Amino acid sequence: MKPGELLRSMLDAAVDAALPERVIGAHLPEPPEGATFVIGMGKASAAMARALEERWPGELDGLVITRYGHAVPCERIEIVEAAHPVPDEAGQAAAARILEMVAELGADDLVIALISGGGSSLSALPAAGLTLADKQDVNRALLRSGANISEMNCVRKHLSAIKGGRLAAAVAPARLVTLMISDVPGDDPAVIASGPTVPDPTTRADALAIVEKYGIGLAGHVRAHLESDGCETPKPGDAAFERTENIMIATPQSSLEAAARIAEAAGYRTHILGDSIEGEARDVARVMAGIVKQVRKYGQPFKAPCVLLSGGECTVTVRGTGCGGRNVEFLNALAVELDGMEGVFALAADTDGVDGGAEVAGAVIAPDTLARAEAKGLNAKKVLADNDGHGLFAALGDQVVTGATLTNVNDFRAIIIERDRTGGGGA
Repeated sequence: MKPGELLRSMLDAAVDAALPERVIGAHLPEPPEGATFVIGMGKASAAMARALEERWPGELDGLVITRYGHAVPCERIEIVEAAHPVPDEAGQAAAARILEMVAELGADDLVIALISGGGSSLSALPAAGLTLADKQDVNRALLRSGANISEMNCVRKHLSAIKGGRLAAAVAPARLVTLMISDVPGDDPAVIASGPTVPDPTTRADALAIVEKYGIGLAGHVRAHLESDGCETPKPGDAAFERTENIMIATPQSSLEAAARIAEAAGYRTHILGDSIEGEARDVARVMAGIVKQVRKYGQPFKAPCVLLSGGECTVTVRGTGCGGRNVEFLNALAVELDGMEGVFALAADTDGVDGGAEVAGAVIAPDTLARAEAKGLNAKKVLADNDGHGLFAALGDQVVTGATLTNVNDFRAIIIERDRTGGGGA
């Protein structure tokens, strides 16, 4: 199998391992004496809803919110599409409807919440005194700031009427079972989609500290909201969570393991370096390049031929005119650091099919990436400084386009290191 084919096969296996129809059946709760209502938000929520419908033994009703282009047909659960990563009116209206619907349920009823990555933006319901425009402004600033997902969601929770456990409070006294697909480092339920159904351990002081850390300008009334006790979220131990259960049905680690099986079957030693790697994409690339060079030169810490797999969510502080995209930025930086090193191939992609704001999952690089870029009049270092990885890989024809995968287990990175034919330490 050629390196490019192996890279794509590993990505496909990682995505396939996290598809809702493959994982949801083993985690369904017992039907209640009363009604069953399904709610959800996230890029995978519609696919989760359909998988649930196909397997649920009784009556059910509900509403879930997913990203434009990620809807799938359901018979009993209403699907609403909304905007991501910057929220819009459709998501706001649907989130308000969800709160109204669950408020009517009783102790004999069951709510199944289907939560996946992207749910925070898709269910943007501003707290009292704030507007959708306020949320949009803060969200745009966070996306460009270099803040990681945990930091972004901490701020979002404290500006919301539904996140940070507030949805669970609205569901009570009904029983609440949350089925989650993790897209965050560490699989923290409180971070996925800003934790609408789980206790929030962060505080408004934490949110203000993040705003200060990244120099995010806030309108006066938004800052006043964060400075008030009224913005605080339900905490661990709150009575709202007495009848709640949280179940992780798909994780980045399980997807990395699926990809590893593909590489091993192709004859490569395979090493998972971590499922929760964070940091600026170009800095992570620099570290990965250092590992690759050590493998090629000394056969340490691994012998070639081998495959290095990793997951997590890097960040990009956008300072240039490009649109960023953490996977293409990682690859742009990796190509620069490797400088045409023979026998090294890599792929990085978001498992939901969207890297940053572009409808492109990611890209691939090979030993000739820099040379082909130069032949087209492109300087990869200058492109990196401009945060325009998408432009670089579009020009080279090296983008990875999957379309909407209907799941989301964070970023996927794979590096193939072939045997050093010159007799170096990797042999």
